[in-house]
Amino acid sequence: MSKFIDARTWMVVTVLLSCLVGSGGAEDLPRTAANSCLDRGFAGLYNLDFVGAQNEFSSWEKQHPEDPVGPVSEAAGFLFSEFNRLGVLEAQFYENDAAFAGRPKLSPDASLRDRFEGSISRAETLAHIRLAKDPKDRDALFALTLSSGLQADYAALIEKRNLISLHFTKQASVSAQELLAVCPNCYDALLATGFSKYIIGSMAAPVRWILRMGGLPADKEGGIADLQTTADHGHYLAPFARILLAIAYVREKEKSRAIELLSGLQHEFPENTLFPREIAHLESSH
Repeated sequence: MSKFIDARTWMVVTVLLSCLVGSGGAEDLPRTAANSCLDRGFAGLYNLDFVGAQNEFSSWEKQHPEDPVGPVSEAAGFLFSEFNRLGVLEAQFYENDAAFAGRPKLSPDASLRDRFEGSISRAETLAHIRLAKDPKDRDALFALTLSSGLQADYAALIEKRNLISLHFTKQASVSAQELLAVCPNCYDALLATGFSKYIIGSMAAPVRWILRMGGLPADKEGGIADLQTTADHGHYLAPFARILLAIAYVREKEKSRAIELLSGLQHEFPENTLFPREIAHLESSH
């Protein structure tokens, strides 16, 4: 059972995209012009500049007070900064479930959690208001995807409440599918299902069956293909798709491919100290 729980926790990494970048489906979301506050905020998160990122997200909220993506991006910034403080991201590169299960218990920041939950609440309220007017509102659907994903991440990766995280993960996947139904070219949304397909597809047959019955797909090769599509054609999530592909390659014992992806990310985001640390770790054990 412990291996099953660890694998479910790994599945939650699918929605870790919401912690890292927090918005927009693809370049055909017209409101997210290049060099907008959102773009700069996402770049700040990738470079671990959490203060700068939150300033950009706050500016976006002031300019677009009815947009749910603003507060959900703010929530993403809060959670990702907490992940960085607690060393959560490094744990995702563990090569096996046993090492991941042995990670130390975390001590979350209570005040940050309150701010995180407040941002989530505002985002969900705004999203439902927009969906009441237009059930196909892409920004609202993406905001709900991210909201569920962020809550799944907090529950699993900080609180270690895996059953609750699985519930939120399923909600995120449902919202992502709804977004893709109205916007097939919102390639970033593929990330909400791609890594879960890969992880569930890597599990034992009885577990795959149980999770499929619960509405979570199992398709290892399809998951890799979804991640590659986002890496090639996504907007905000293309870099994170490469992170998830690198994690998958580590678990598949293809360290050279993982190092290649991480080296590209290090060049693109030189302020992010995670990438050189993981490259050094992989090279030392290669």
